[in-house]
Amino acid sequence: MTVVSPRPQASRRARWRRLRRIVIPLLVVFAVFCAVTARLFIWPATGMPARVNAIVVPAGSGDRLGAALKLAQEGRAQYLAISFGLFIDPKVCGTQVGTATVICFQPSTDTTQSEAEETARLAKRYGWRSIVLVTTPDQIWRAELRFRRCFDGNVYGVTTPLPLLRWPYEIAYQWAATVKAELVNRSC
Repeated sequence: MTVVSPRPQASRRARWRRLRRIVIPLLVVFAVFCAVTARLFIWPATGMPARVNAIVVPAGSGDRLGAALKLAQEGRAQYLAISFGLFIDPKVCGTQVGTATVICFQPSTDTTQSEAEETARLAKRYGWRSIVLVTTPDQIWRAELRFRRCFDGNVYGVTTPLPLLRWPYEIAYQWAATVKAELVNRSC
């Protein structure tokens, strides 16, 4: 009769305990990362009051301009400020959409930071105390962060859908840009 040593079974249990000490914390970190990603970039908090001083459209993907034009036609703001990064027809600049006067602006660089700085200058010039940003869900949290640093008034956000194929790239990009906004470039 062969006697089986209890050692192999005990060593398996010890390995499993060591593995659990690594796997469970990694799963918790992954779950927290997914929850934060979902809250900030997929289903962010959005909304706006019935009226604001200006509708601001930063450059980027999605039908931002269409959503902004709809808000302007509904009479939700006195101004519609559009970044030239959207490649719009310059003929729309200076016209009226609903009750909103269209202002087109050229940021000094092609960044959300630069758009926030230019919007702050426009706000000072025109006396704006509230704005709504029209962007995609992935960008709204970071855009609001940037604009709040430059603009003293109330900043609200509304979103327009992002094409499904853009989500993986945009989430990775927004994480990198958020880290930069929080750790590197904290000024207006």
